[in-house]
Amino acid sequence: MRLILCLSIFAVACTSSGSTEGSGGTDGAPSLPNCDDHVVDPDGPPKNPFLADSIYGIPHGDSAQQDSTKLAGPTGPTKTLSDDERNYQQIGPGHFGIYISSQYEDCRRVIWSNGADRIAKLDHASFEVLTEFPVKPMDEWPTDEDIDGAIAKLDELNCDEGVDSPDCVELQTLALQLASKYLTGLDGVYGMLDKDNTLYVGGSQQVVAYGDAEPGNPDSEIKIKRTWDIPDDGSVPGNLVGFNMTFDGWIIMVTDLGALVAMSRDFQEIRTVMLKFSDEAPAYNAWVDTLGLRGQYWVRNPMAVDDDGSIYVASADHMHRVIWMAGSEDFSLSEGDGAWTVQYSNVRDEVAGEGGLGTGATPSLIGFGDDEDKFVVITDGDPLMNMTYFWREEIPAGWEQIPGTLSRRVAGKLPADFGNDDPEFAQSEQSVVVSGYGAVVVNNEPRNVPESAPAQATRLYSSFLGNEPLFQPKGMQKFEWDPEARELKEAWADPELSSPNSVPYISRDSNMVYTVGARDGLWTLEGVDFSTGASSFHYVVGGARYNSLFSGVHLDQEGRIIYGNPFGKLRLDVN
Repeated sequence: MRLILCLSIFAVACTSSGSTEGSGGTDGAPSLPNCDDHVVDPDGPPKNPFLADSIYGIPHGDSAQQDSTKLAGPTGPTKTLSDDERNYQQIGPGHFGIYISSQYEDCRRVIWSNGADRIAKLDHASFEVLTEFPVKPMDEWPTDEDIDGAIAKLDELNCDEGVDSPDCVELQTLALQLASKYLTGLDGVYGMLDKDNTLYVGGSQQVVAYGDAEPGNPDSEIKIKRTWDIPDDGSVPGNLVGFNMTFDGWIIMVTDLGALVAMSRDFQEIRTVMLKFSDEAPAYNAWVDTLGLRGQYWVRNPMAVDDDGSIYVASADHMHRVIWMAGSEDFSLSEGDGAWTVQYSNVRDEVAGEGGLGTGATPSLIGFGDDEDKFVVITDGDPLMNMTYFWREEIPAGWEQIPGTLSRRVAGKLPADFGNDDPEFAQSEQSVVVSGYGAVVVNNEPRNVPESAPAQATRLYSSFLGNEPLFQPKGMQKFEWDPEARELKEAWADPELSSPNSVPYISRDSNMVYTVGARDGLWTLEGVDFSTGASSFHYVVGGARYNSLFSGVHLDQEGRIIYGNPFGKLRLDVN
């Protein structure tokens, strides 16, 4: 997912975390004593040794972008949370993701969070704010009084009397003002934390590396370690979209115009390649601008990376596999090296601002190790989006192209109808969350949008207003690959389950999908049985302060739920 608002592993002994940064650079990470909160996940994707040694070093958890873990999370029962169970830290707007550090010498961990006006570092054990670093002048930060007043007003207003009622009109206006003031033009939604506790945050034209001013001290102030600006010679066209890391320690980035970049972690060496068909990107992006949908560009999501050097990027209507040649430290687009590009959608010319603008999902990888079938997975962004599985390695011999698809590489394609009869439209701005051969997707399309609302404001109704029953999106669905039949099937669908704007997260040990939902106008934490889709439990969390606002749900190293809010971070301290 790329935020687009209205304007716009079990317990084992710790080992040394290492100290050498890829291609020239040393941060001096110390050897660790024995600690007991590592999670070993033999059924998960390969662990990237250059990301933070934790369950969350990158926005979707790991290089495979799965949003799932072996670690157990809460299992209920249903209840309304008390103040003591809501550990909330108000740290400013735009803090969507979390990054959990490797352990320090004393076994402590910290949580890094990047927002619109500051970088924050929180203690993993207490969740207290340790320090903040301004990325905007502090006199531009919203005050607690500003935030509390806006939250109170959001809670006061509602649309019970209809979309044109005075209360509802005022509520829509307030939501638009908040998004415009605090989140328009937001840079640095995506970040990444490496094994040496360096946080990489990307703006549209710059990457900044942050770290501890006192290396090895979790309580240290934050400092800028180095910066990299997109060259002005045109060698890297476009605006940066997101990060990942190769398994030999190179930072991977992509721009909205299709430039794929590899950069050494000391920022001294750069490799670039343009994705196939990227010559179409400038005209495509200009067309999107004319629709008032700024941000939904030719590439609008980060990539997935496998341990064999494969990099998977989705553009507006193509899926790309680019090969990172670790020995030569360069990209390959050659089919002889295993690279491929296939078209997954052809509806763009048939629609204008009503879907058909390509996937809103970061590619997710399914199948590892001894698994015979291996896939990369997205939703395709068609007006009624489809769950789409692609063979990510060789296409099986004798595989026949599925009718209605554009390539033999498509292993499965089914409409995400969420159990509704004859739906015409459904969209998600979230990455597909996966575990085993299963994949879960949610509907982010608001049920009602006023005719007067501009196209770029659509997401407003599932973000700041996603808890309003009049607008609240509904629908969650699971698809699963049958390896014996070699067929993609629907596992379950529920048109009433609601995840208005959150990226869900899967716990395999708890067999649970967690997401932030809404019930009766209040935000909730939903626990859904991964096997059956049944609602197992929910926590009533509260009002507008606890909106997930397109943040992902995360588990920390202790299995506690954390997610971002409009103006802070929330941890659920539930027994």
